[in-house]
Amino acid sequence: MHDQFDVTLEDADLLGEVELTTNLIIAASEADEHLSSAEIDEILGVVPSPRAES
Repeated sequence: MHDQFDVTLEDADLLGEVELTTNLIIAASEADEHLSSAEIDEILGVVPSPRAES
């Protein structure tokens, strides 16, 4: 008989966010000082957008 409460929940976006948060926690715990914005961006895989020239 099928148990209606036996379901697998998986949210790919949530799993991705958990992985990014975990990576930040690990990096912060291994760092001697605060992580710079550039280091955090690198850990998160952020690619800076080119600045528009004025």
